[in-house]
Amino acid sequence: MMRSLIILFCFGITAINGAYAQKNTSKPVNIIFDSDMGPDYDDAGAITILHALADKGDCKILATIASTKYERVAGVFSVFNTYFNRPGIPVGVPKGDALELRDWQHWTDTLLAKYPHKLKSNTDAWDAVELYRKVLAAQPDKSVTVVTVGFLTNLSNLLNSNPDSYSNLDGKALVGKKVKLLVCMAGKFPSGFEFNAMKDAKASQNVYQNWPTKVILSGFEIGAKIHAGIPLINNSAIQNDPVKDVFRISIPKAKEDSAGRMSWDETAALVAVRGYSQYYTLHSGRMKVADDGSDVWDDNGKGQAYLVEKVDYKEVQKLINDLIQHQPVGSKKRKD
Repeated sequence: MMRSLIILFCFGITAINGAYAQKNTSKPVNIIFDSDMGPDYDDAGAITILHALADKGDCKILATIASTKYERVAGVFSVFNTYFNRPGIPVGVPKGDALELRDWQHWTDTLLAKYPHKLKSNTDAWDAVELYRKVLAAQPDKSVTVVTVGFLTNLSNLLNSNPDSYSNLDGKALVGKKVKLLVCMAGKFPSGFEFNAMKDAKASQNVYQNWPTKVILSGFEIGAKIHAGIPLINNSAIQNDPVKDVFRISIPKAKEDSAGRMSWDETAALVAVRGYSQYYTLHSGRMKVADDGSDVWDDNGKGQAYLVEKVDYKEVQKLINDLIQHQPVGSKKRKD
C-alpha cells in the first residue's frame, strides 16, 4: 500500500475498557483475513504473523480473502497458506468490480514460480462475499474477528448482500450476529488521506457508516514508525522462505525502506489476535470518509476507536520482526 509520508499525531486519548479487547482466555481467536496482498508488501508480514500466532494456539485462520483481483492473487495467498502447512484455508477473490492493483517489485511472480500452491488461478478461488457468508454462518455468534489490511470492497459488498443458502440473514444482520470485532489498517488520524480508505472510497463510506460491530483502526501513523524485514533478510539460517523472499526482493528497491519496510498491516494483524492494551490505548469516536477518500475523525461518534501509542514503538517493532521470522511447525499437512 503506497501511502503519504506525512504523519499526523493526536492528543486527547480516551481509554476504553473491555469493549474492544480480545478476551484473555486460552481459546483461539477466530480470524478472517482480508488483504490486498500487494501493491505493498507489509501484507506478507501480516499473514505471516497470523500463521505464527496460529501455531502458538492464539488464533484460528478461518479464511484468507483478497480485496484486489489482479491475475493469480489467489495463488499468492495459497503460497503462504501452503508454506505454513495450512493449504486447506479457503481463499476468496472479488468476482465483481474491484481494483486490480498489484506489486511493482514483482515479488508475487517470484513466489508463484518458486513455491507450491494449490490455487493456480483466481477462478479456483471462492467468490469473496460468498466465502464470507459461508464462513460466518457456520461460526458461533459473536465469535469472529475480521482483520482487513486492504480496500473495503469486500466488506461493503458483504454488508449489501442478500440472504442465501448459507443464511437467511442479509449481510448487515449476518455480520451483526456473527462478528465480534473488525480491525482495520485504514485512516490517518485525526484526519488525512490514507491509501486503503481512499482507493475505494464508496466502499469505505459504506463500511464506516454501517458496520454493526465494534471497530478498531490502526492508522497510518502507527505503522509508519515501525520498520520490519532487515533481521529476517539477514538471518542466514532461514532459507527457501517466501516471506524472506518478499522482503529480500523489495527492500533494496526503495530508499525509504533501507531500515526496513513500514509495518502498517502487521500492527492490525497483531492487535486482531493479541488485543491492543499491552501496546496501545484507544481514542473513541467514529471515522468519516469523504467522497475524495479523505478521512476525518468524529470525536462525538460511537462504536469505533483508533490506536494511540502507549509504549515505545520499538517494542512492537521487535515483536513484529521476531514473528515474521517464524518457521512452519511440523511437516504434516494440517486440517485447519
